[in-house]
Amino acid sequence: MSALGLLALVLGLLVLRQTLTVILIASIAYVHLVWGHGYLDYIVEDMWTSLNKELILSVPLFLLCGAVMTEGTAARRLVRIVRAITAPTRGGLGVAAIISCAVFAAISGSSIVTMIAVGSVLYPAMREAGYTNRFALGTVVSGGTLGIIIPPSIPLILYGLVTETSIVDLFLAGILPGLVLIGLMTAYAIWANRNQPPQKMDWTELREALREGIWAALFPVILLGGIYSGYYSPTESAAVALVYALFIEFFIHREMNLKGYFNVVTETAKLGGALFPLIAVALSLNLILTEYRVPAQMVELAEMWITNPIAFILIVNVLLLIVGAFMTTNEAILILGPILMPVAQAYGFHPVHFGIIMIVNLEIGYLTPPVGMNLMVAMVTFKQKFGELVMSVLPYIAVMVLGLILITVFPWLSLGLL
Repeated sequence: MSALGLLALVLGLLVLRQTLTVILIASIAYVHLVWGHGYLDYIVEDMWTSLNKELILSVPLFLLCGAVMTEGTAARRLVRIVRAITAPTRGGLGVAAIISCAVFAAISGSSIVTMIAVGSVLYPAMREAGYTNRFALGTVVSGGTLGIIIPPSIPLILYGLVTETSIVDLFLAGILPGLVLIGLMTAYAIWANRNQPPQKMDWTELREALREGIWAALFPVILLGGIYSGYYSPTESAAVALVYALFIEFFIHREMNLKGYFNVVTETAKLGGALFPLIAVALSLNLILTEYRVPAQMVELAEMWITNPIAFILIVNVLLLIVGAFMTTNEAILILGPILMPVAQAYGFHPVHFGIIMIVNLEIGYLTPPVGMNLMVAMVTFKQKFGELVMSVLPYIAVMVLGLILITVFPWLSLGLL
């Protein structure tokens, strides 16, 4: 019943709309008081111990790298290349928006930043080309969510930290599910515009786009190639990515100066200042949960009520879809990752596979009312009514749920490249 009390405490604080920091600290105090000896002296020490990990250095480095590429002209250059390649396809601009979002999301690591960067270029272009408002909106708003599953992904890093799962394995595991989601969304974009005549391939435009954007296009190759070849670790790859981003923006594109870089560092520091206390508290909670065998008790509790893995994963999927509508992906991972993963293992789910399932669920949550983050930001960015935005993303939600089912049912999509 103590484990059930912890779950009730978390849910109660969520209902009361408390901040994540309050929820996590209250959970730590509860675990110390119920499972420990009633002492709260070691909470701060646990936080420092939790942050003493080299891998955590990759988070601010990836954040800064994404901010540098976003502040520069990488988005516009990448969009131009993809747009030239997909021109002969029916619904070519829609396909270009989805693929551009996927590529840029892998660089920026942020769903919202991707949606704004790519959407500001392709949403007006789609409207001018005669695409319906709902299709254009739904495509850029939904395409932005691809960033949290395609490596290198900060949510994947956070899941690996709180569950002690290999980050390299998680990065590899995100590739095929990411391609599945891109393929399904692209197929829908083509089908929705099946009556629209395709354009002819403009080879001159493609050559010019490649000439202008080849340095930005090489970014994912350099970053992911180094990780998967084993040449450098995820933390080292973040440093390489940042140096490369600074090099091309300062010396190749020449679109950034020292003042612009200072502003980028300042904004990234603010984001890190909000994120790192959460990481410290969440990892501290993970330490004491393990020390007091709380996950084992959660497993015993779950097995009393849920007798089969299919029922378990259905319940978890529904729970995560609901949570994703009210919380950001990082918050949900930090709170629920260390609690749900041991239970999933007890039902036979591989930690890496379950991590991908969890993150895809939370990815869909960016699009679900009442508090889907992409919907809220899109209201301001594209000056659209909330109801219109909800209607625009419904087909893509259906497509992504189909992708979630495939990823859940076929573990080899996540584990096949490990």
